[in-house]
Amino acid sequence: MSEPGTATAAPSSPTSRPSSPVASAAGPSLAAHPRRWAALAVIVAGQLMIVLDNSIMNIALPSAARDLGISDADRQWAITAYSLAFGGLLLLGGRVADFVGRKRALVVALVGFAGASAIGGAATSASMLFAARALQGAFGALLAPAALSLITVMFVSTRERARAFSVFGAVSGAGGAIGLLAGGALTEYLDWRWCLYVNAPIAVFAAFFALRLVPESKAHGARRLDVPGVVLATGGLVSLVYAFTHAAKQTTGADGLPSTVGWGDPTVITLLAVAVAALAAFVVLETRTANPLLPMRVVLDRNRGGSYLVFLLLGAGLFAMFLFMTLHLQVVLGWTPLKAGLGFLPFALAVIASAGLVARLLPRVGPRPLLVTGLAMASAGMLLLVRTTPDSSYASTILPSALIIGTGLALVFVPASSTALLGVEDHDAGVASAVLNTAQQVGGSLGLALLNTIAIGAFTGKLTDLVATGADPRSAAVLATAQVHGYHVAYVWGAAFFAAGLVVSLVVMAVSRKSMPDPEDEAAGEPAVAVA
Repeated sequence: MSEPGTATAAPSSPTSRPSSPVASAAGPSLAAHPRRWAALAVIVAGQLMIVLDNSIMNIALPSAARDLGISDADRQWAITAYSLAFGGLLLLGGRVADFVGRKRALVVALVGFAGASAIGGAATSASMLFAARALQGAFGALLAPAALSLITVMFVSTRERARAFSVFGAVSGAGGAIGLLAGGALTEYLDWRWCLYVNAPIAVFAAFFALRLVPESKAHGARRLDVPGVVLATGGLVSLVYAFTHAAKQTTGADGLPSTVGWGDPTVITLLAVAVAALAAFVVLETRTANPLLPMRVVLDRNRGGSYLVFLLLGAGLFAMFLFMTLHLQVVLGWTPLKAGLGFLPFALAVIASAGLVARLLPRVGPRPLLVTGLAMASAGMLLLVRTTPDSSYASTILPSALIIGTGLALVFVPASSTALLGVEDHDAGVASAVLNTAQQVGGSLGLALLNTIAIGAFTGKLTDLVATGADPRSAAVLATAQVHGYHVAYVWGAAFFAAGLVVSLVVMAVSRKSMPDPEDEAAGEPAVAVA
């Protein structure tokens, strides 16, 4: 048995090649499926819809709140309901996809997401909107791991898998920015409801073609669902995500300045304690049960585990970047939602353009050089945002940073996604994909909560200092100066998250070009896959 994270070659023979983990006792390989590239287009359409919905409602929320009479204190639930359901149910969704069939799970999730989106768009009350958003999150938790695991089992050739993951990486990296752009356009020219309605035709279209093009794939062997594991994992993840979200909830302090609930709030402490207890019990249970929801072999491999950590840290920095850049463009510079969305377009284009290059480089240089370079670029790009001022131009400050961060993240998404699923058996493809999505979702929730709290604290401190020097706290220029200072502190912390991911890729992950399959092996027409 090989050590975790090492590549195991077939018996030494001039003609032997590593065998595909998909073409094992777990089930037949789908690599020869003649329509796998068309199927990829359908799968990516579903993934794009999931990523869009993480950001598109941020733009629409003020209009929705006015239309439905949602209070400032409650409107966060349009975002929180989605995050809680999505983050809390991902592990269950991954295992359900493994057991019932990934194609079937994909189609059901797409149809369900379409229905939930239509309900949300037709909402006549706050509770109806919040319920629809939670339902979207639940179906998204089934859709996301089914989509990624199908890519894993369909593409086992090194070169083809790199290309497939380049598409997935481009969508994952650029989707949030595209969501801001789409949300701005739909809200400004149509109505906030179309930020939800737009999902319905996309989902129905994708489901129709998924039935025709996507091959079925499911886990073979024991398929008993680990119910205690489901309860512990779901309860722990929901408590964790809600604790992060509640800690960042904005309030007004006794001095009239903005503040947050904070990490010392009793509700936050209680939720964190419940989360830690439930997730610790879950880990213990999974090492002892015969049919675990999350087999520990999936996460204890150092390369897969390292990739999950990288995605967690990446989510923390990326989600925060979207938040504070959006605030800078709209609050400080006074841009409209549509113009702010257009401001993210260079970032999205940089991710998409770079992903194709990364796909060609990955089989040749291996994941580590790409990860290190990409995370270094992303960190540098975040630090460059500290140059912004209330009257600095977009072209000279934000644009260069957006291009650098977008290019850097493309260098990370593709190899990290590929390595996170390297050597995963077909039986575990869905749950391994779910762990990757869970890491990014939890990281995003943590980053938003932590950095929003830090930014508001820095803003309040800066404003207090300015007032002490005789500045008028009601002056727009003074408020803008304090706000930008708060954003700067958040950018530095975001860069620190990316830098921590760089350390993980250097210290934890052992995968290199030598442990990746040789792309030259494919000249003979056989897939080459490293088996961990």
